[in-house]
Amino acid sequence: MLPVRVVLADDEPLLLAGLRTVLEAGGAITVVGQAEDGRGLLRAVDEHRPDVVLADVQMPGMTGLEALRVLCARPDAPPAAVLTTFDLDEYVTEALGLGVQGFLLKDADPEVLVRAVRDLAAGGAVLDPRITARLLPKLAAGPPPSPPRLSLREQQVLRGLAAGESNAAIGCRLGLAEATVKKYVSALLNKVGADNRVQAALLAQGWGVG
Repeated sequence: MLPVRVVLADDEPLLLAGLRTVLEAGGAITVVGQAEDGRGLLRAVDEHRPDVVLADVQMPGMTGLEALRVLCARPDAPPAAVLTTFDLDEYVTEALGLGVQGFLLKDADPEVLVRAVRDLAAGGAVLDPRITARLLPKLAAGPPPSPPRLSLREQQVLRGLAAGESNAAIGCRLGLAEATVKKYVSALLNKVGADNRVQAALLAQGWGVG
């Protein structure tokens, strides 16, 4: 299996070096590009065509969020996640609204970060449990107390989203083609009123699905 190719963006060189060491330790991940600001991130993505992008939110010049806004608008954008020390709710909300597939904190255990990168590369969604715990009470006031009427198969797919599974993993578990799962996911996003997989996963967890 080829290693997952990652581009990192952070304005602290020592932290970049540490992250690279952590991610590459097991041999399943290769950091192919690094950047210290948003413009550098976009250049690195264009140059290296990574499988996954991890970016901090606050960097000089073009911030990480500004760069992710540009990146996530591209039809061929790789899966991207925020990796930061800032867990402010406004950052989380803005990042998820951009279409990123994850929000991680830098103090997460190394094995958690490695697993998150692999899940992102496989098409899954990742969210630090501490952020999930904060967001769920806020979501509880928004969506109805129970999910919209869903078929059994839609419920099964939604459970997969709540668990952060990729389309391939959901398909393997349910005996469905990945293309079929993709159609179910698109329909589910419309039904539950979510813009992306992470929002759908949060809603599902708020409803007790999982």
